[in-house]
Amino acid sequence: MSLKIGDLIPEFTLKDIDNNDFYSRSLIGKQPFVMYFYPKDFTPGCTKEACSFRDHYEEFKDLGAEVIGISSDSEKMHEKFARNYKLPFILLSDKKKTVRKLFGIPANLFGLLPGRETYVFDKNGKVVMVFNSMSAIKHIDKALDILKQLK
Repeated sequence: MSLKIGDLIPEFTLKDIDNNDFYSRSLIGKQPFVMYFYPKDFTPGCTKEACSFRDHYEEFKDLGAEVIGISSDSEKMHEKFARNYKLPFILLSDKKKTVRKLFGIPANLFGLLPGRETYVFDKNGKVVMVFNSMSAIKHIDKALDILKQLK
């Protein structure tokens, strides 16, 4: 079952690029946040999306929001990806795709690629936006628009 607008973020723990535990509940009550799921580090569309989040990161911060990217790549691969493209936001490793399944994110492209989906959560951890599109660039504008409405 897919996560929908009005749902609360499910509880999960994933590793970040420094192999530290990240708890989904850690941002609740502190700030709104954007969580985006993408297929794979270093692929053209995913690189374009990550760099676009990077290029707009200050806008997200100005709106009081944190950005979190999630794929099934390892922590080491995420660390290389973040370093190579100077990504200032959190990257999490969902190697077993358990969080992807928890959110109910469908595969795209005949089931061959993991889906590309972005969620915006308010500061209470409630879903206020779900956007699914393989078009990487559209995710940033949609997320920023929703965060501006929350302000």
